Amino acid sequence: MAKTESNLINMVLALLIITLIAGGTLGMVYKVTKEPIATAKLAKQKAAIESVVPGFDNNPTDEAYELTSAEGYQLEVFPCKKGSELLGVAISSKTMKGFSGEIKLMVGLKPDGSIINYSVLEHKETPGLGSKMQEWFNSTEKPSQSVLGKNPGADNLTVSKDGGDVDAITAATISSRAFLDAITIAYNTYTKEGGQK
Repeated sequence: MAKTESNLINMVLALLIITLIAGGTLGMVYKVTKEPIATAKLAKQKAAIESVVPGFDNNPTDEAYELTSAEGYQLEVFPCKKGSELLGVAISSKTMKGFSGEIKLMVGLKPDGSIINYSVLEHKETPGLGSKMQEWFNSTEKPSQSVLGKNPGADNLTVSKDGGDVDAITAATISSRAFLDAITIAYNTYTKEGGQK
């Protein structure tokens, strides 16, 4: 019986040592990668802001503020200015209605609410179908697909299958509805929640 207790103690001790080594290693890896990950995230955010509202000369992240959408999402608003003139705002928007869950966008709106451009930040949609969002909705060749220049307050930004003005991605209607929902959330939050600061 003493041999069994000795084995049990040895096993517990070995597991404790392995756990401490693994925990220490994970902590060290976290410390080493924390700053580069944050830097990469900021660079991606800055590139998205520049792509959706080009031509600004201020630093939109310095003037950023948050708004809460009617759905309860925290949206970041980045005012983009040239001198003292507001060119538009870049809004980090999202929806949970995607085929595979959350979709995050950066949406550029002019002061009148019309869409300048957008950038898809994150999604888990089906490759080759819902993942076509970045290219599909800014087509210059097919205006019925494009959301650029449209104003969600004046235009019906729903898929044509639901009576709207926008052609859905072929075989990806759910992803298309979710994309348009994220655009509408950005517009509604900015215009109705006092976003025009």
